[in-house]
Amino acid sequence: MHVAIDAHAAAERAARESYGRLVSLLCARTRDIAQAEDALADAFERALRTWPEQGVPQEPVAWLLTAARRRHLDEWRHAQVQEATAQTLALLADEFAADAHDASAVPDERLRLLFVCAHPAIDPAARAPLMLQTVLGLDVQRMAGAFLTAPATLGQRLVRAKNRIRQAGISFEYPQAQDLPGRLQDVLDGIYAAYGTGWDEVDGTDTTRRLAGEALALGGLLCRLMSGAPEPLGLLALMLFCEARESARRSPQGAYVPLDAQDTSAWRMPYLHEAEAALREAARREQPGPYQLEAAIQSAHTQRRLGASVPPEALVALYDGLLARRPSLGAAVSRCCALAAAQGAEAALAALTMLDGPAAAAYQPWWAARAHLLARTGRHDEARAAYARAVGLSSHPPVRDYLLRQAAALPG
Repeated sequence: MHVAIDAHAAAERAARESYGRLVSLLCARTRDIAQAEDALADAFERALRTWPEQGVPQEPVAWLLTAARRRHLDEWRHAQVQEATAQTLALLADEFAADAHDASAVPDERLRLLFVCAHPAIDPAARAPLMLQTVLGLDVQRMAGAFLTAPATLGQRLVRAKNRIRQAGISFEYPQAQDLPGRLQDVLDGIYAAYGTGWDEVDGTDTTRRLAGEALALGGLLCRLMSGAPEPLGLLALMLFCEARESARRSPQGAYVPLDAQDTSAWRMPYLHEAEAALREAARREQPGPYQLEAAIQSAHTQRRLGASVPPEALVALYDGLLARRPSLGAAVSRCCALAAAQGAEAALAALTMLDGPAAAAYQPWWAARAHLLARTGRHDEARAAYARAVGLSSHPPVRDYLLRQAAALPG
């Protein structure tokens, strides 16, 4: 029984820590992400059958890579792929052990695959989701909420993107230096989507921490790779500001705590200092961009840790700058919340109502903000209905419990 448990734990750990690396190694020559994922799934299935009986191998990841490559070779033989002999020899010559002890190879391989997923031949709407699925192994259901897209629609985009990679023969070689600036924005978006997916899950699971850690590592690597570009620094600062507050998002009893109610003494100063340094370095380039503005907004929120405060009007101005450069429903809703502090709840509610539409109707933060603003204006029955809608759209128990408590505290 213990052997089976150990085998399952080893397979789960390999999937959690090495999925993206394995996919990138498998599809480096075939350029077929879907085929690589199928081969890897087959390898994990074999592992769960054989490891409980034979024991967990000394190098589980190497075992999985070998098993997946054998699946590739079998498919090529059956399909009589042209130049199968040459491809087979190339695959067999690839020695996993050569880079297994070089930890620096992992982020390089993942970053390479991120830039491949940002290829201009791929549908722009599919690039960031493709990065999350291919590099981090996230399923469509989990990603769909981050992109405000139905899972079925997102799944179809990903299938088309993978087919496009295979049919167009998109190279998995590292892009040339002149290619990087044109693909940078998509890579930044993919890294931030990875961090945001983990951030939205306030339960503090191992998966959440893994996503955050990988996003921060990739962000740091990208800053070194694109040392002359300010937006990677802006993204790194943004993630560090958020990471500094991570431990304060839950009470000792496990309840969700919103930003304005967090214990600032629980915020981690080293992260804040590092974030401010990255933001200052980006500002020196004098090329403001969306991620720098988002980081500046987070910086404004964290100033109360130092006993200072940023004028509400300045925060609204930062959101205006962000929306001018990159409109989004999330930023527009956040601007309404900032507007409440600057001009009052009625003005904020009017601005929020102007955002109403199909996208807002399915967006939990819009309903939560509406409920809060309605409560502040004394429209308690409407606030209760808005809280109920926000609860129905939330998938995380701590957030649902918080919204329910807010609704229960309303008069009447």
